[in-house]
Amino acid sequence: MVCAIVESGGQAAAFQADICDEAQVTRLVADVVGHFGSVDILVNNAGITRDGLVLRMELADWQRVLDTNLTGAFLTSKAAARFMVRQRSGRIINISSVVGIMGNAGQANYAASKAGLIGLTKSLAKELSSRGITCNAVAPGFIDAGMAADLPQEVKNSYLSAIPLGRAGTPDQVAQAVCFLAGADYITGQVIRVDGGMNM
Repeated sequence: MVCAIVESGGQAAAFQADICDEAQVTRLVADVVGHFGSVDILVNNAGITRDGLVLRMELADWQRVLDTNLTGAFLTSKAAARFMVRQRSGRIINISSVVGIMGNAGQANYAASKAGLIGLTKSLAKELSSRGITCNAVAPGFIDAGMAADLPQEVKNSYLSAIPLGRAGTPDQVAQAVCFLAGADYITGQVIRVDGGMNM
């Protein structure tokens, strides 16, 4: 990805950290600012699943999903906001899910983490708006890529039957919403659903 951006005339660099580790996240954001001079847009899109029914779910599976999907977003937002507040500008965009709005059997941990992201989004929007920082969320529905690509076909079919547009979304369609919010300076505290009408 970095090479593709540079080859097309852009600037890019790769940095790595465990987003569940506050010290690593703090260092990561400081390194980004040191390299580029500022941090203007943060997209929290790290996410994992450890699916299972609540009665069978191990505490470790619950905790790992919450740590990665929700605590990771809290830590990166906190670290980036320190710089954004000084700049008096910035965009924080959290990748939630329609599952965080409507729930899903077998995904209590994932749904809780994504619902938590919506609450985090709205709280950050209220705390940071006076400093010119917006915070919004994108809630994708069934996107036929990544984690969803490995689902059995019968599971995919059941999701597709609940989508009024009758088709799965694509990563590019989610990216369009993220890019829109990255350029929007009078929208904050909102959740944009990219789900083909799955949850109205």
